[in-house]
Amino acid sequence: MPLEQWSENVVVVRLADDPQLTEDLTTLEQMDPDKAANAVLDFQGVRFINSSNLAKLLKLRKKMAADSGKLILCNVGDQVWGALMVTGLEKLFTLSDNVATALATLQIA
Repeated sequence: MPLEQWSENVVVVRLADDPQLTEDLTTLEQMDPDKAANAVLDFQGVRFINSSNLAKLLKLRKKMAADSGKLILCNVGDQVWGALMVTGLEKLFTLSDNVATALATLQIA
């Protein structure tokens, strides 16, 4: 998982399709909150997402919210967007067009 420590409390994670996606989300769930209070997940390399990965995203969102962090999903393709819409999860996640906009959103907040 290409993980960039963007600032003291922001990481940018470049995700890829399964099986790498599952491993990356598991690693993020176990990450120390002091290292990454806020995360931008770049879905540009992800063409599809399964229910297990959606569950991992929800756990990650819950964990980061408990630590007063923010999670932003960006570059979400049509297949992933469709899965989020069918499940109603697009209402729970903060979505952004690209990494730069997501980082700007974190700076403004």
